[in-house]
Amino acid sequence: MQHSSGYIVGFAVAICLVCALVVAGSAVGLKDRQDANILLDRQKKVLTVAGLMKDGASLPREEIVETFESSILQKVIDLKTGTLNAEIDASGFDQQKAAKNPETSFVAPDNLSKVRRLPNNALVFDVIEDGKLKALILPIEGYGLWGTLYGYIALAPDARTIVGITFYSHKETPGLGGEVDNPRWKARWPGRLAFDDRGKPAIGVKKGLAGSIADDPYNVDGLSGATITSRGVTALVRFWLGENGFGPYLASYRAKAGV
Repeated sequence: MQHSSGYIVGFAVAICLVCALVVAGSAVGLKDRQDANILLDRQKKVLTVAGLMKDGASLPREEIVETFESSILQKVIDLKTGTLNAEIDASGFDQQKAAKNPETSFVAPDNLSKVRRLPNNALVFDVIEDGKLKALILPIEGYGLWGTLYGYIALAPDARTIVGITFYSHKETPGLGGEVDNPRWKARWPGRLAFDDRGKPAIGVKKGLAGSIADDPYNVDGLSGATITSRGVTALVRFWLGENGFGPYLASYRAKAGV
């Protein structure tokens, strides 16, 4: 039996509508699970950069959550002053969302990382072990070759020595800029110095191989074939450690800790 063109078009439209409703319903129904998985992945990244979880390890959800809640103290700070903002619940604070909202953010000064807006408040983490501060973890972000890289950098209690770095989201080319995910490259960071003797952010990703920590403390091996990504990582780390990023917070911490 031959159908008219109108019938065929109508049938196709009906099928498309049904499929759209199914997809939309699935997206809504799975949103809570997706959000929970995103949160879990970020908790894993925080634990990894803190040295509390092996990079790439697969642990039960319950163990990850328990370790995070027992060892990580989340705090919200005023980005401009570096002071604690106790009025905001850190567990539910979304820094990226805050940065995109004109009511909770401000225009960033010109910077090489192409960060356009900065949140009024930012999320930081204290790593606590046996009742003592083990590390400070700061969220970092900035443009690479194809898009924005999002991650964390951890500093030792001296607020100068790097404990680790990791990225949880980026669009860099696999095998090139995507090597920011390579555990071997990330293992080059611990022990390097984030700031020079004058307190200025100095850590950077150089072209080629960096020297030993003793001889070349402010440089990390470059990413082979990914010069733009390497420059992007240098720019974003220095931006967030500087005066327009977490500089005020780190200055406040150093004054209180006497380091």
